[in-house]
Amino acid sequence: MRISVVDVGSNTVRLVVADAEGGVPLPVHTAKWRLRLSQQVRPGDPIPQGAVERLVDAVAEASGTATRWGAAGPLAFATAVVRAAPNRQEVLRTVRTGTGVALCTLPGEVEAELTFLAARRWMGWRAGPLALLDIGGGSLEVAFGRGRLPDFVASLPLGAGRLTHEFFEGCDPPPPELVRALRRSVRHQLRDVAGRIRWEGPRTAVATSRTFQQLGRLCGAAPGRHGPFVERELRCGDLRRAIDRLAALPAAERSRLPGISAPRAAQSLAGAVVGHTAMKLTGLRTVTVCPWAIREGIMLRHIEDGPSWWAEVTRRGDEAPAPDPVPLRIATTTS
Repeated sequence: MRISVVDVGSNTVRLVVADAEGGVPLPVHTAKWRLRLSQQVRPGDPIPQGAVERLVDAVAEASGTATRWGAAGPLAFATAVVRAAPNRQEVLRTVRTGTGVALCTLPGEVEAELTFLAARRWMGWRAGPLALLDIGGGSLEVAFGRGRLPDFVASLPLGAGRLTHEFFEGCDPPPPELVRALRRSVRHQLRDVAGRIRWEGPRTAVATSRTFQQLGRLCGAAPGRHGPFVERELRCGDLRRAIDRLAALPAAERSRLPGISAPRAAQSLAGAVVGHTAMKLTGLRTVTVCPWAIREGIMLRHIEDGPSWWAEVTRRGDEAPAPDPVPLRIATTTS
């Protein structure tokens, strides 16, 4: 069986085509299209028509590529940048009409659940009680669990792109007082969730997402060319020093640092502040940077539970109202 996933994120549209024999998604082809929606859409504003047209073109190309690689219609989802847009339903309808792909949004808690599943499968049962941190462009997902799926998940409006817009727009580099203001805001919004993670006492902590991968590389982790099976860790103290390093440089110069790509250079500082604050408040001195995340979680659920679960998840995403720009959403799962 060959399956494909299309992920519409804050910066790119990503396609993964994978073989699913033996219960493990093994990628055979990946591709991406840069849209940089987060640079065109302020938090809480609608997605402009031009960006929607480019999104339609990218999803159509991704779907065609998946077909050429022998995969069925892709499991397609959009993350926080679309989920939080006031014209979300119009965007989804336009994409479906223009491409035939049933693009949907997933609640932040579902994103956390799927990412946790991917991390659990990657780390294995020996990891024990597991905590997860995942920084996206629009939101931060946090999860904890002892089994296959998490016991606790939270989705917070603390994405690296969103916070860069809110705190650092027009400041390159931002002055120290704005960095301190960002840290205070993140600390306030994370307080209750971090308290829950500390109370649970995880044995292992995992960080996923491109933001954490790039920060890990900046702090000394092995580069991506060494492959996914090299263990990569990120220490809280190293990340604190990286914040000072990033804060002293404009975005153009940050992109010359190890691991920091030009498209993500502007938001790397906000991502580092969120990551460090989350680790400090939760008491996590070290996290393992995991190469699997939500796309692999979707494929694993599709393999393990069959296609019916995706229909239910997408229905829930379609029915949920667009969230307020600054909600705190905490959910507990028992599955």
